Amino acid sequence: MHAEVAHAVKDKETRSAVEDPITLQIIRHDLVSIPNQIDRNITRTAFSQLINEYKDYAVGIVDPDGNLISQSRGSLLIFAANALGTAVRDGLSLHGADNIAHGDVLISNHAETLGQHLNNVVMYTPVRADQGRGEIVAFFCVLMHWIDVGGIMVGSCTSTSTTEIFQEGIQFRSVKLMHRGVRSDDMFRMIQCNTRFPEMLTGDVEAQIAGCLLGRDMVGQVVGKYGVDRFRAAVVAMWDHARRLSKMAVEAAPRGEFSGYAFLDNDGVHMDRTVPVGVRVRLDGKRITVDYADVADQLSGPMNAGRNGGAVAAARIAIKYLFSPEEPLTEGDFDLLDVEIPEGKFLSAHRNAPLGLSGHMIPTTVDTILRAMAEPFPDRVAAAHHGTYGVHAFHGMSAVTGEPFFHLDTSVGGWGASSGMDGYGPSRSNVHGDTSDVPIEMQEAYYPFRFTSYRLRCDSGGSGEFRGGLGVEKTYLITGPCKITLKIDRTKCPPWGVAGGGEGKVSEVDIFRRDGSHIRSFKGTYDLDDGDRIVIRTGGGGGYGLAWNRDVERVERDVRLGYVSHSSALLDYGVVFGDDLAVDIEATAIRRREMSQRQNIGREREAAA
Repeated sequence: MHAEVAHAVKDKETRSAVEDPITLQIIRHDLVSIPNQIDRNITRTAFSQLINEYKDYAVGIVDPDGNLISQSRGSLLIFAANALGTAVRDGLSLHGADNIAHGDVLISNHAETLGQHLNNVVMYTPVRADQGRGEIVAFFCVLMHWIDVGGIMVGSCTSTSTTEIFQEGIQFRSVKLMHRGVRSDDMFRMIQCNTRFPEMLTGDVEAQIAGCLLGRDMVGQVVGKYGVDRFRAAVVAMWDHARRLSKMAVEAAPRGEFSGYAFLDNDGVHMDRTVPVGVRVRLDGKRITVDYADVADQLSGPMNAGRNGGAVAAARIAIKYLFSPEEPLTEGDFDLLDVEIPEGKFLSAHRNAPLGLSGHMIPTTVDTILRAMAEPFPDRVAAAHHGTYGVHAFHGMSAVTGEPFFHLDTSVGGWGASSGMDGYGPSRSNVHGDTSDVPIEMQEAYYPFRFTSYRLRCDSGGSGEFRGGLGVEKTYLITGPCKITLKIDRTKCPPWGVAGGGEGKVSEVDIFRRDGSHIRSFKGTYDLDDGDRIVIRTGGGGGYGLAWNRDVERVERDVRLGYVSHSSALLDYGVVFGDDLAVDIEATAIRRREMSQRQNIGREREAAA
């Protein structure tokens, strides 16, 4: 593919121009910066907090075949992997490039194509050369999580028990919202009549359209200034740079097959059945293959994804983390990756399967791929993170406006420690990226609850020479009638440590009724009333290395800051505090020697057995 584009540059004078490294770098930086600029515009113009605060969207440029050129740094990783190009390729197969005109704006959330829940809607428009009159040189794309697209539950993707995609909302398969710059009133009416929040969703859609059109014009200006050949050469250079980084890592890695295993709590329908996630990774010095043959079959409930939104997305995210996490995202990052999965697995579900929780299992899947890669890449792989979206969505009728409301939030928790570094966090899952909390003051102003506490969760990070990141504990006091929908996983499979590091704690959710009763739950919808309290404790990351090798000064600091308790300092880290709360250096040295000796004896017994 890259060679074909490069060979399209035939003219000697043009060839000389495209080989100018300074010009190529200028174009490259333009193409990276444009999605970031549109990203910021969207946060200023969108209506819903999911978009303007939480940033549940992605902005990017793909080539005429749907290959990713660049994507904004604020884009969610679950979208960054392949969602934009997948939608464009499907649109091309349906309409053909000649029938997608300048000024056309298309939308798609088609489940069989994208393999994600129906709220994720890709909007895209062509970038044509010669001020819109020439060939398609790119597509500009904006994906947004639409707040509601119908279905049996408020928010559409919030049910934990749907059994087919038709229960989860309306589908659009690369339909034209605008044709040659003219808006389709029929399509806008259809959208507004299939959502519980027409005014808010329309505001988001308008921001999405504005982002697409402005991004298209900015890319068109780059093409007009430098020419199609130089534009294409810059794209090829970006892909080749990313490919070289992956190639160096794969060539240097040990050959062989490496496996990882984890599991999810349940599928939302059969609550007593765990869901196995088994992954094998093969390295042959030239390519890397992620094999999902050992993951669970398609599930009865909505914890499914299609191949593109599930298996491929998870593998791409893991590869990006491993090989070039600081570099801009392009298609070249994945040139050496192969993904193998039989049809009908829960990460390659058949058409019409329920996909409402399509993203919820991806963090654990990414963790499992990385777990398999810990042996060939010991210095690159971190311990497991909290591994769940941790959705807690409040919904009901506003006592002030009489209108329905919906507030979807997800958990922040601890990330795993790595060689030489404590775990990051608290942050969202490894498929979120740069997503912020909605400010507490804004939540309290719009919804019937207030926060009585929000703090780091002591001892939630796994112990180790490098400690796992911490989770949080937050408490809501309910101030009026509403409902809460919980979708929280990884409560049975703790975030594992690496190289002898300890496990992180798992999430906990408690509902305390004003009558004194108590419920602990992780999935389901519950009625709430004035005076009820919700306490959400999120998981921590796994630790790295043996805990008694951690610097005493760092343990002392952790205790002082409330990250680690005195009891954990003693039992896990072997650090003894005296009556004056100062570290007893001599007693600490003795205890740590004893802990190390017990570890060695245990290893000897295992070897003998």
